[in-house]
Amino acid sequence: MIVVTGATGNVGQPLVRMLAEAGAKVTAVARTAPADLPAGAQAVAADLTDAADLPFAGAEKLFLLFSPASYAADPAAILAAAKDSGVRHVVLLSSQGVATRPDSASHGQLGKAIELAAQNSGMDWTILRPSGFQSNTFAWADSVRAERVVAAPFADVAIPFVDPEDIAAMAAAALLYEGHHGRTYTLTGPAPESPRDRARVLGELLGEPVRFVEQTPEEARAQMLSFMPPEVADTTLAILGAPTPEELTISPDIEQVLGRAPHPYAAWAARTLPAFR
Repeated sequence: MIVVTGATGNVGQPLVRMLAEAGAKVTAVARTAPADLPAGAQAVAADLTDAADLPFAGAEKLFLLFSPASYAADPAAILAAAKDSGVRHVVLLSSQGVATRPDSASHGQLGKAIELAAQNSGMDWTILRPSGFQSNTFAWADSVRAERVVAAPFADVAIPFVDPEDIAAMAAAALLYEGHHGRTYTLTGPAPESPRDRARVLGELLGEPVRFVEQTPEEARAQMLSFMPPEVADTTLAILGAPTPEELTISPDIEQVLGRAPHPYAAWAARTLPAFR
């Protein structure tokens, strides 16, 4: 059995589907029990902050992620509980910022501590370090639907954001097949794209112009603080406004593992277009 945490999220939801389609037995874990699961998957409501409550009994593999809502959780305690229950392999969703922003408390230091906990857990491990998610542009959905407007900072700074479906596919490969133990993969999209580029893609798919309005960093930060801690917002803005050379580099890892190129933003947007109509 494979336990998937964050099973209602942009990565966890497609991962549960992919694993079930491959014939794996899946326990889908989220704070609110996931609904409408595929055959072969069962839902469990649990919180990462309570390691003793996590449904590891009978599991052999674990997909583990920490969202800002679960930063208070103890990674070592979770991993110890998993190992004690018989889990042999953990696939950890980390962040590219562990390598590119080592001095950041939220991305580098916390992320590195979680990675080290996995590496020292006594289980086999695989680490996924994605760039920014293409699905972050769900934040534009309300304004695109209502006014055909996108507001974002750093209009022309292009970064190769990654499709969460590609992250899920990489996690599925690591959980289902051999050859991924002890590996760290960097996950990016196939090309750098800017906020203005993404707004243009949405307009082309909708068949109507989507107007782009550039926010100041201060305006963007105020908006971000409604759903992320200040230190996460500050590092996110630093990445969006002044990406490092590594954050601009296209990683070959998705293509090497999956045998295909990563999806461009247009593919993600076409798949999720109803959210923007």
